[in-house]
Amino acid sequence: MRISFRASTSPTALAAYTALAARYGDAPVKSAEAIVALGGDGFMLQTLHETQSLNLPVYGMNCGTIGFLMNAYNEDALEDRLRAAEETVINPLAMTAVAANGRQHHALAINEVSLLRAGPQAAKLRISVNGRERLPELVCDGALLCTPAGSTAYNYSAHGPILPMGSDVLALTAMAAFRPRRWRGALLPKTAVVRFDVLEAEKRPVMADADSRSFRDVLSVEIRSEPAIRHRILFDPGHGLEERLTHEQFM
Repeated sequence: MRISFRASTSPTALAAYTALAARYGDAPVKSAEAIVALGGDGFMLQTLHETQSLNLPVYGMNCGTIGFLMNAYNEDALEDRLRAAEETVINPLAMTAVAANGRQHHALAINEVSLLRAGPQAAKLRISVNGRERLPELVCDGALLCTPAGSTAYNYSAHGPILPMGSDVLALTAMAAFRPRRWRGALLPKTAVVRFDVLEAEKRPVMADADSRSFRDVLSVEIRSEPAIRHRILFDPGHGLEERLTHEQFM
């Protein structure tokens, strides 16, 4: 099997790359049958973004900390593991953010798009769904829209729901909501177009973040799912995202 290896800059990942490339070879990515990413979840997201045009499955081996998107590290029988792996397909979120200087920023997010206050005062956000205003004013530290794959990350830390894979829904979650005080967010169909407008932007600056790509001083952010892009992630049998999402709810 033609395998292309990619490694983060951590010493553990680089050592793993050296050992695996010597054992299995390191094929050029354009002729590879699969990509193996060595690192943590952040590096896995980076690899998926950088290789999205290749339509190749990506198999991660954990050389980081949590490794929610990764498989256990083992140098043995890698080709057999790749052949037996279960594939999960994820569509990212597409974000368009308009900054105060008029510039538009475009980015994709596999986990979530988040808006965060960038000053000492709480943010004020207006939320619209499919062109219809749903919440005229949310006073908060921030808000995010996440995919099922990202629902156990920042979303879960903000007390948002864990979404089953294949549920075709997105989670809209507030962070430290002050008004409405009891607003707990919303579950939206995957086809929904969500828009955030920043109120009192000069007094209450807001930044937008898409999988750690950040843009400051945004005035509005529009987010939609992008079905034309398909990220193919491989997991060892019985340890796929569906199982991990279920397991996380009973911890």
